[in-house]
Amino acid sequence: MENPSPHPNSEDPTEGTLGTEACTNIPQKIRIEQPSIMAGLWFAAWLFTIGFLRLSFWKGVLAIVIWPYYIGIHASALIK
Repeated sequence: MENPSPHPNSEDPTEGTLGTEACTNIPQKIRIEQPSIMAGLWFAAWLFTIGFLRLSFWKGVLAIVIWPYYIGIHASALIK
């Protein structure tokens, strides 16, 4: 009869299985996924806002570049 253990030279049939204590020593990869559709919707809403405010081209460029910075500064002050 063959050894059911994943390690053929092992005498303990439970060796090689993942128990609760064995999982703590294994590094685990954590993947965080954010759907790219949200980025597209955010950008479309941003462009809609710029068009709705009837900003000129250069003011629109500044709005895309500078406003997120100021929104981030304001939001970080609210979080603290």
